[in-house]
Amino acid sequence: MKELKDYVRTIPNFPEEGIMFRDITTVMQDPDGLKLAIDTMQDLVKDLDFDVVVGAESRGFIFGTPIAYNLHKPFVLIRKKGKLPAETVSIDYDLEYGKATLEMHKDSIKPGQKVLIVDDLIATGGTTEAMIKLVESLGGEVAGVLVMMELAGLNGRAKIAGYRLDSAVTYEGK
Repeated sequence: MKELKDYVRTIPNFPEEGIMFRDITTVMQDPDGLKLAIDTMQDLVKDLDFDVVVGAESRGFIFGTPIAYNLHKPFVLIRKKGKLPAETVSIDYDLEYGKATLEMHKDSIKPGQKVLIVDDLIATGGTTEAMIKLVESLGGEVAGVLVMMELAGLNGRAKIAGYRLDSAVTYEGK
């Protein structure tokens, strides 16, 4: 039986020399890989009490929506600036090379709701930290963060210390 790591394609020296790019498209392109990813991630949070699943554009949608569906929970979108039609809250944050803005609808999280944040990966933790701040700005309580892949060598876990982080696959390097 294949493990989840077996479905991840590694591309050396992309996007630059010395980087081992972990490509999850091969996970999603294989029905067994996709099922294993969703099932593994969902199993990691079976003991977690939460009301809402939140996922960031776009790969957070891929993994968060089926988990929300399977557990009969609402799914809330976090999108890039200017993509949501109703009143939003936003946060600017730093990327490795530049800045970005994330938004979510102002009425998407109710004060006191327990939130599970789902994404494809955590690397440096900047995007994850921004999502946490957005949820908390609406009065939500982050019950946990769930990712398919963690690049442990980039220390994203340290950036969100104090929050539960579950990852289906961990790579020690960058």
